[in-house]
Amino acid sequence: MNRVLWVLKFLVLGILVMVVIGLVTQGLWNWLVPVLFAGPVITFWQALGLLLLSKILFSGFHKSGHRGQHKPGWGYYWTQKWKGMSPEEREKLKQKMKEKWCYPESKPKESSDTISQ
Repeated sequence: MNRVLWVLKFLVLGILVMVVIGLVTQGLWNWLVPVLFAGPVITFWQALGLLLLSKILFSGFHKSGHRGQHKPGWGYYWTQKWKGMSPEEREKLKQKMKEKWCYPESKPKESSDTISQ
C-alpha cells in the first residue's frame, strides 16, 4: 500500500509541475511575444509542445543521466595534453601562444631615417 501511495504522490506531483511550467511558459509567451514581435497568442497545449520541442532541439534525449556523466571538455583535454609535454614543448607552446594572442612587450621602433628615404 505504501508503494502505491508513493507512486500516486509522485504522479500527482509530476502532473502538477508540468501544469505549472506550462502555465508559466504560456503566460510569458503571451505577455512578451505578441507585444515585442507581433507573434501569435498560444494555448496551454501549445506551450507544452513548445517546451517539448525546445527540449528536443537544445538538449536531446540521453539514455544516461546528465549528472556527472558528461564527456570531458576542453579544459580536461588541455590539462592532459600539458601533462604529456616535455618542458621544451611547453615552452615552445607558451611562446607560440604569446606570439599569436599577446601584444608584443616592446615593438622595435623604426628610425625616422628609414621612413623619410
